[in-house]
Amino acid sequence: MAAYTEPRLDGAGEDVPELSDTEDDDDDEEQWQWMEEENSEDRQQVTCLFCDRLLLSVSNTLQHCSDEHQVNLVDVIRKHNLDDYGYIKMINFIRSTKCSGAKLTGLSEDALPWESEDFLRPVLQDDPLLQTDPEELCGIEETGLLAGPSSGDRSHVACLQRAQAAEERAQRSEEALARALDDLHKLKLLAQGLVLNADTGRGSAGNLGAVAELREDEDEAYFSSYGHYGIHEEMLKDKVRTESYRDFMYLNPDAFKDKVVLDVGCGTGILSMFAARAGAKRVIGVDQSEIIYQAMDIVRSNQLEDRITLIKGRIEDINLPVEKVDIIISEWMGYFLLFESMLDSVLYARDLYLADGGSVYPDLCNISLAAVGDTQKHHDRIAFWDDVYGFNMACMKKAVVPEAVVEVIGADTLISEPTIIQTIDCNRVCLSELEFASDFCIKITETTDCTAIVGYFDIFFDKGCSNKVMFSTGPQVTKTHWKQTVFLLESPMPVQAGEELRGKITVRKNKKDPRSLLVTFDLRDRKRTYSLQ
Repeated sequence: MAAYTEPRLDGAGEDVPELSDTEDDDDDEEQWQWMEEENSEDRQQVTCLFCDRLLLSVSNTLQHCSDEHQVNLVDVIRKHNLDDYGYIKMINFIRSTKCSGAKLTGLSEDALPWESEDFLRPVLQDDPLLQTDPEELCGIEETGLLAGPSSGDRSHVACLQRAQAAEERAQRSEEALARALDDLHKLKLLAQGLVLNADTGRGSAGNLGAVAELREDEDEAYFSSYGHYGIHEEMLKDKVRTESYRDFMYLNPDAFKDKVVLDVGCGTGILSMFAARAGAKRVIGVDQSEIIYQAMDIVRSNQLEDRITLIKGRIEDINLPVEKVDIIISEWMGYFLLFESMLDSVLYARDLYLADGGSVYPDLCNISLAAVGDTQKHHDRIAFWDDVYGFNMACMKKAVVPEAVVEVIGADTLISEPTIIQTIDCNRVCLSELEFASDFCIKITETTDCTAIVGYFDIFFDKGCSNKVMFSTGPQVTKTHWKQTVFLLESPMPVQAGEELRGKITVRKNKKDPRSLLVTFDLRDRKRTYSLQ
């Protein structure tokens, strides 16, 4: 495991972000200490409800209210049949509104002015009148023994007060913690920017990317999904995917001999072990999800721990135990290639760690589109809402159509030749190019109705390989766990064989969730935006 080292901020004084001021927190703490000391000294004194006089006990206060203000609190309690909470509200109502004795005794038995829950909040801190049980007050008056309340009399109200005070302190603590986490995040981004600026210049502090700028807690859901074993079993059983990576490494041992390899998002460690078996001198696997712990056991079970080092964490957050690597391998592809934005992390690693002359694999990727004509599936998904058990639910189409569908489609439903809309060179592409707009032209091969546009991608292991390897996720070949991405049209579109269906596609990250995609089609003077999330 890589040891943590403090980021160096030499010469960065002018760029240090403004952090939250902790003076307010210190003042709050001092205020709490002062209040506790003051309350300790004055806790035997009771402020009268109707004037500013301080009395030595609750019993003296009751007597004072009766003698000086002609208010018998016990009579008021009995008149309105007040329970513990009603009594507390009444005391706080009197103190907060400066209610006079005459007004209090003149209240009818109907609606009381202190019914609001707001009057449960103490007006005076540690008010002894709030720490006195109203039933005990009535009992004491009957016996003629007006005395200060015992510790047992105060238990219920005192617990309520302590709970309210603790809740306020907890809220302040949470706010302070949030400020501290935000400060830590700002400093992390500053450190990342300094490191990138000191490197080859391919990265920049102002262009870390939306994914790299996510805090760990904001990105937790993504990595948690890869902590479940089922998703790794599905990927490993995808022979097209796994055997393509294996063949690339096993058939090109010269590319791996004595090389240092970085595996970004290593999962179970299968690619790391392929690289080690292919001749790599050292392999470093990085993954933030909990599957990393099983990967460590797997590596040990295969006696590869002397060559494979596994590190838990996001590549953007950890420090590698080496300065540079010769090869970066990663299975980063998501639906429609760019969903989940894991390529952002691979490019971050490339700009920070890849040695001159090194390579990222896979190195080339294509995204392709084709037209689909499947009226039955269109009816099942879209026209279905026109008549649902005799009810019109057509309004649901507005919610259903914009959701891209990930599924395997039959090759026999294709009604056009495929067209490539984007090619990505992982050794050269920059983050900004992962959001793009592209004009396209789809050549229709059948006269029918176009019901959807389908998207898929092809992957190539090419650079420096004597034995090149590629695989496709298209509908014409063996299916993969990526399937295809289908963009359904709200209404079928008539097309003619030989026609060139021209349009424009725009692919961008969702600002609210940079791991999801928004895909917009301009087709026959209509604009349609789909979400992939």
